[in-house]
Formats: sequence, C-alpha cells, structure tokens
Amino acid sequence: MQSKHRIFAEDLLLAAEGEDHFDRVPDSLVLLIFNKLADARSLGRCSAVSRRFNALVPLVDDACLRIDRVIPADAADGGDALGGLAGGPRPRAVLSHLLKAMLQAVLKPFAHCDAKSAHKHGQQQQHHSPAQVLKNFSSIRNLRMELPVSDVGTDDGVVLKWKAVFGSTLQSCVILGGTKVDRAAAAAGAGPHASSAPPADAGDAAGDDSGSIPESFYTNGGLKLRVVWTISSLIAAATRHYLLREIVKEHPTLEQVALTDANGQGTLSMGRDQLREFRDKPLAAAAAANRTQVPACNMKLRYAPLLELSDGTRIHGATLVVIKPVGDAAGGGGRKELDEFVAGAFDGPFREAVAALSKRRTYLLEMNGF
Repeated sequence: MQSKHRIFAEDLLLAAEGEDHFDRVPDSLVLLIFNKLADARSLGRCSAVSRRFNALVPLVDDACLRIDRVIPADAADGGDALGGLAGGPRPRAVLSHLLKAMLQAVLKPFAHCDAKSAHKHGQQQQHHSPAQVLKNFSSIRNLRMELPVSDVGTDDGVVLKWKAVFGSTLQSCVILGGTKVDRAAAAAGAGPHASSAPPADAGDAAGDDSGSIPESFYTNGGLKLRVVWTISSLIAAATRHYLLREIVKEHPTLEQVALTDANGQGTLSMGRDQLREFRDKPLAAAAAANRTQVPACNMKLRYAPLLELSDGTRIHGATLVVIKPVGDAAGGGGRKELDEFVAGAFDGPFREAVAALSKRRTYLLEMNGF
C-alpha cells in the first residue's frame, strides 16, 4: 500500500482527464524504452512520473551513469537525497511550494540520480558514490559508467588509448600511443603503412620498414616515455577496477561492465566470467593506494616511427603495447582470444593503426608487479 505522502503527477491528472490510455502499453514495451534510454539520471526522473514507472525503472537491464565527481562509497554522505532541492529560494506561490514538496517525496528513491538539478539552480550540490546512485536499480545486466576526465595526463598533440580487462586482477591490456597525430587528406587508394620518414618531433628517430627500433629510441627518451605511458595506463585501469568493488558486490545480476571516460582515452571492461571471478576471489589492493595491485607482467612492444593510415591520419612514434600477467595466472584465454581482443580494442583509424602495428617486429619486456 502506498504511503499517503507519495503523490504522483498521475493522481492530479486522471481526475480531470479520465482514463490514462498509456496504461494500455504493456510493461515489456515500457521496459524496452527505458533500456534504450539507459541514462541513470533520466531514469531517476522517469520514476517520478507515475507509480507504474516508479515500479518499472528499477527493473531495467541496461544503465549508463555519467559521473560528475568520484566519491568513495565509504566517504559519501547518505543524507538528504535531493541535496538542495527543498532548500532553495522561497517559492512565489503556495501551489509552487506544494508541488515541490510532492516532487521531493516522489524523487526520493532515485534522488541520487538527479544531483545536477540542484547545481543548475545555484543550490548546494551533494555528491554521492556511484554505488549509492545505482543502489535502487535491482536488475542491471549491462552497466556503462563514464568518468568526467581521462586519468592519464599527456602533452598536447600526444595520442594515448588503452583498454584493459580485469577479473579479480588484470587479465589483459592493450595500449596504443603516438607522440603526434596529423590529420591530412588521404591520397587516392592509400592504405596503412609504416613510413621511414622522420617524424616532426625529434623524440622519435626514423627506422626502417622491417620494424626494427633504431638505437636512438633507447637513448633519446623514447623507451622511457613508453614505459611511463604503460605504467600510467595500468594505474588508471587498476584504480577504476577498485572503484567497482561495491557496485559488483551489490548487483549480482551484472553481466557486462565498461568504465570509460568522457575523452575516450581508456576503457576498463569486465564480462560475465570476469565478474564471477571478481566476486569469488578476494581483491588484492595495492599498499597505500585506492587501486587494485597490478601483477608482474610480460609486455610485447611494437613501434613505427611514422604510421600513415588510409584516411590520411599520420601517427608519429606509433607504439602498440600488449600486456599479460606473467604465467597468465589470471586466466583470460589463449593466444587467439588475445589477438581478437587486441584487434577489436579500438574503433575508427585507431583500429587500423593496431592492425598495421601488429605486423611489425615484436620486442619483449618484463615488468614487476606494483
């Protein structure tokens, strides 16, 4: 039985307009629409429309949460769910005040999803952890989360992309980088190839089409820069993995999770098998850091001083790094599965760049856990 203070907009409209013909739409179709909508904040607002929507929104399979600010679950304030909604400027009329009070009662179950509304009205904004925002969604299977900024800072003109798969720890990671990207008009019929022409910046010396790395790469800071890219990307991935611990624990229905950033720099991915492992095995946290410990890894590095793609994109100092734990202790499949993961890690010209670099000579490196 609904409590007396939970008044929905439908209660005010039905008396004047009679039957609500939207009730003829089956729940399965409404849920399909909600799954297409996906955005957690918008779904929270939909829950205020009617009792029916309020009951259906928690049952969505797909959800997308764009995070304005990362708040640890144990540090977030669980106070007034609406933040400053009821504490803003005095309403101009009693009716306005009444409607606002009604809206507060309606939105409370999903109020964490609507923190932006208070901010837009100049009111104090309360921040909540992603776990708090998602706590009322009981049936999520596919979750996509987006951080406001990328984790790894780079110099202007540098391109850095990464994708990592985690279970209870790192299973595989691919990193694509370049010291400079030029987007010029493509020559007719041009295809991807590695050029021996020197790049614009002096940090990457010219090589040859055999894929060999020139000696100067080791002495002018080229290798050191790639090591920094690799470690920074792994730290970013491990930090995102640690952020998911409460969400995975509280949502046993999850089958696919992707944690990205607004700049599209990196993606942490977990499938059904990885999520099961994450729940069953204890997470090894790094000492004095809010991230998962990165195990000792083997790395395969491929390099091209200048990579020209079919759309005219030119990547200077193009580098591909593929990472797997030593001994493959974390599982994650065989060589074929790893090759498929690497080939499909990125979209657009970056996928073409990975395919071209994969044909280059491979250099093996090892890295201790940290």
